[in-house]
Amino acid sequence: MNRLRRAQGQLTAVIAAVEAGSDCRTVVTQLAAVSSALDRAGFTIVSHAMRECLSEEPGEDSLTVEELEKLFLTLA
Repeated sequence: MNRLRRAQGQLTAVIAAVEAGSDCRTVVTQLAAVSSALDRAGFTIVSHAMRECLSEEPGEDSLTVEELEKLFLTLA
């Protein structure tokens, strides 16, 4: 949740920069930070899901290896 909140704060800063008419370099730099934060959050979420799925007994809510791989690759 911390990573997602950080990304939310960074996105708020991007919106404020655009509304304030900030220069392109500032906006793009902040937007890149948001993108990176969301990527890291996504990888963290998938990583936790992989750990849980690999350590649990298979059940009806369990993801298959193929499903985990597909989730992981959607972040690429």
